[in-house]
Amino acid sequence: MQRAGHTPVAGTGTAASAHGPEASLAALIDDHSAAVYRLARSVVRDSSLADDVTQDTFIKVWKHLDEFRGDGSIRGWILRIAHREAISALRRRRDQATDPDDLDLPVDRAPVSRVVEGRMAYERFTDALDSLDELSRSILVLREVEGLPYDEIAEALDVPVPTVKTRLLRARRRMSTLLEGWRP
Repeated sequence: MQRAGHTPVAGTGTAASAHGPEASLAALIDDHSAAVYRLARSVVRDSSLADDVTQDTFIKVWKHLDEFRGDGSIRGWILRIAHREAISALRRRRDQATDPDDLDLPVDRAPVSRVVEGRMAYERFTDALDSLDELSRSILVLREVEGLPYDEIAEALDVPVPTVKTRLLRARRRMSTLLEGWRP
């Protein structure tokens, strides 16, 4: 599947230059799919929808790879696309209702007490995370989970660096307050 006029992105690995655009995309997926999924999951809060967002993100990356100008990092560019895709997915899903009979319920094999404790801890954490606004939640995930520097977060979310720093500080304080005394 060759694309006319496509130039592999510099810095995507030696496989990209040796095998053309398919290898370039494969390298990008290998390098960034976990981060894209985690960002998508933090925004949409649903694993199957996050999978869809991840796939849609890399389809867009593939279609627009030749438009990447190299002004910032490729990671920041991909995460910006992922964030926009996640927001779009939420908007599309907002108008759709799901029949409870269509929901897949997971089967747990762990002892009931451990499952209950784990779910309670998870719910408390996700409730605290959900109490943050969308931008603050994304910033927190990109910094604390992905370990991105402030400038890459700013680039990915298309906000100024001071906004990233301020929102991150407030998000950390809010999470600390809401999770006071909590132990995983």
